[in-house]
Amino acid sequence: MSEDEVSCGESAAGSERGKNEKAEKFEFQSEAKQVLELMIHSVYSNPDIFLRELVSNASDAIDKLRIEALTDDKLSEFAKDGRIDVLVDRGARRVAVSDNGVGMSRDELISYLGTIARSGTKEFVRAVREAAASGNADLIGQFGIGFYSSFIVADSVTVSTRRAGTGETWVWSSSGDGSYEIQPGERDSCGTDVSLRIKERDTHGEEDPDVVESLKDYLSEWTLRGIIKRYSDFVSYPIYVADTGKAKSPDEKPDEKPAPANSMKAIWIRPEGDVTDDEYKEFYRHITHDWEDPMERVVYRAEGASEFHALLYIPSRPPVDLFYREGKHGVQLYIRRVFIMNDCRDLIPEYMRFVKGVVDSEDLSLNVSRELLQQDRRTVMIKSGVTRKILDTLRRMKEDRPDDYKKFWDAFGIVLKEGIVSDSRNREAIMKLCSFESSKGGRTTLQEYAASMADGQKSVYYLAGGEAGALSASPKLEAFRERGVEVLLLCDPVDEIWVQTAPSFEGSDFVSISGENVEIPGSPSEDSGEPGEKDKKAEKTKKIEESGIAGRLKEAVSKLGGFAASVDDVRMSSRLVDSPATFVQKGERISPQMRNFFKSIGQGAPEEKRVLELNPSHRLIEKISEASEDDMEKWATLLLGLASIADGERVENAKDFTKTLVGLLEK
Repeated sequence: MSEDEVSCGESAAGSERGKNEKAEKFEFQSEAKQVLELMIHSVYSNPDIFLRELVSNASDAIDKLRIEALTDDKLSEFAKDGRIDVLVDRGARRVAVSDNGVGMSRDELISYLGTIARSGTKEFVRAVREAAASGNADLIGQFGIGFYSSFIVADSVTVSTRRAGTGETWVWSSSGDGSYEIQPGERDSCGTDVSLRIKERDTHGEEDPDVVESLKDYLSEWTLRGIIKRYSDFVSYPIYVADTGKAKSPDEKPDEKPAPANSMKAIWIRPEGDVTDDEYKEFYRHITHDWEDPMERVVYRAEGASEFHALLYIPSRPPVDLFYREGKHGVQLYIRRVFIMNDCRDLIPEYMRFVKGVVDSEDLSLNVSRELLQQDRRTVMIKSGVTRKILDTLRRMKEDRPDDYKKFWDAFGIVLKEGIVSDSRNREAIMKLCSFESSKGGRTTLQEYAASMADGQKSVYYLAGGEAGALSASPKLEAFRERGVEVLLLCDPVDEIWVQTAPSFEGSDFVSISGENVEIPGSPSEDSGEPGEKDKKAEKTKKIEESGIAGRLKEAVSKLGGFAASVDDVRMSSRLVDSPATFVQKGERISPQMRNFFKSIGQGAPEEKRVLELNPSHRLIEKISEASEDDMEKWATLLLGLASIADGERVENAKDFTKTLVGLLEK
């Protein structure tokens, strides 16, 4: 769209033309009013971001039109020669950003501009207030509200837009006072004009001095050019800046085309040494709308059978849609610098869905569809190369910057572990990147675990289900701790899946210590105390075992019903040191927490069978062995409850359990 086709005041003019027709007035939702107030009055260290966001939105609108035109031939005539115009009119105190993109319908206007931060308004309000207090002002974009940064520099905003493929133009206007109006307007072609009436810079006026004093002269063509050069130089479409109120130079030729304010040179194909850190960070903000700097970037150029460039980023924190099936996952796909699609999931594995960035192929066809992309062998080659590069980057981060890697693992480790299940080719490399809570405290890797195995130990022992604190307190660990054998504490649901998929590491099998008949390596430490104490303990244990207490309790458990029906056997244990009893699993190695997870998503799990193991050297078991048969069901109820609590589970029928416990204590 040329300067002659669009003027700074066109949006406002469209609004005036619609005055004869009824304008509909809407109120922002109550929390949206708080957002607007914070946007206008909070202390922002960099108001320039308003232009960055409007240009980014315009670029996205042109991209969207091109994408829709791939499947709708009626739109193909509009999806040509995308451009963005930034027009300034000093006399009217107006700056307009115009694009020839997809535009918006009336319903889309209400949805996008009438409802602020639909997925997290409360969180945004809190975040802005905290940022204003701390001085971290660059919050715009993360909550889908980049457009509202306009109110940092403008006292009124008018949007004139026409959806591609329709003949209707709609005008949205607001003064940031908690309400907005929508009415019909006029526009010659599809696209959107955003017109801002810039605030006065008089710091002695009624406006917020903290905001006004920081405002540059945004009615200066050269100020706007400088902002575009800094923040939007890499945008794929030409951005033209013109002062509509300035007389044309007599030396200017009538057919002379103005030069765009941006170079449009793709940042990812420039030599890495020629691109500054700030430029890389700004490009990241442009494609993600994230206010924080990325944790890591990956610059990759592949040559050979498949030639492509990749500029990828690992965010500093997980996006809100990380675990949403319909979330915006994947990277942007370009083919020979031509934008093809957003959120391309076929170029990056699902377990790396936190990675953002751009892949630009030299080989793929420009008219490639999502369906054809999945079938193209070059797609597989790109995905394989990108995956290896990211894994290698993470390996180097783990070795050279362990503190940074810990932050990465805290944020994305649970997702990366999905690759152990889904990516057999890179399984070992992923396993070497994993970090786990340890029964010895802190975290450990599989390599570190293997290097510190006890003498004669052939397996990697683990305990899964629940949080690390609860697992660390499990009675199942007692004999392992006594013998100095380390146990991995697997806290994430995905852990119980991958240990079944990858049952060994460098020749050592993974063994769950919650299973029955687990062989514990090493020897228990020597008992302290008087000479002969060990023999007395052994004699007492033998006496308890010979009392038949296990069989008596098994019979009592069989009469209880309910939860007790899952207990298949009662037997003496060699794994308990301080606790009287614990549950171990019989058959399938699925923790109670995983069973509950399956139930919560409506999935069935194998029939649960447990074994109640007793500690023959525990004083309580000794007392129970001496109890009468009349009390045996009560003791069985007590032990089942204690074992459930130790496993971090709720006690079935807690009222009856409490009553039984009180009754036994009274005796």
